Amino acid sequence: MAEPACPCGQTDPRGRALAFGACCGRYLDHDTPAPDAQSLMRSRYSAFVLGRVDYLNRSWHASTRPADLSLEPGVKWLGLEVRSHRLIDADHAEVEFVARSRVAGRGQRLHETSRFVREVGRWFYVDGDMK
Repeated sequence: MAEPACPCGQTDPRGRALAFGACCGRYLDHDTPAPDAQSLMRSRYSAFVLGRVDYLNRSWHASTRPADLSLEPGVKWLGLEVRSHRLIDADHAEVEFVARSRVAGRGQRLHETSRFVREVGRWFYVDGDMK
């Protein structure tokens, strides 16, 4: 039986969806650090889809991480579009994305430019500006 596609929607060079284990699963299910800010952002989207609060907390920078992170119940995540990613310097990056969801039958869009920082070889989500 084939492994399910990764929720983040990443594809291989031929346009085929990557399996979860070959994509975000290696970051969520193992202690493998994401190699760049875009990979971390994609893995955080997958964590939201899968309800993995543990990963969201671990990948959120301590300076901005909420004391208690709870996910909104009833959200059905529908897809992720990465609009741009920019490496500012070796340890700072930005990723602009749109994440679509449905709550109580109503479609929603989260459009954000997120900021990331790398410390001791690991990328962390810091914060973002809503568009």
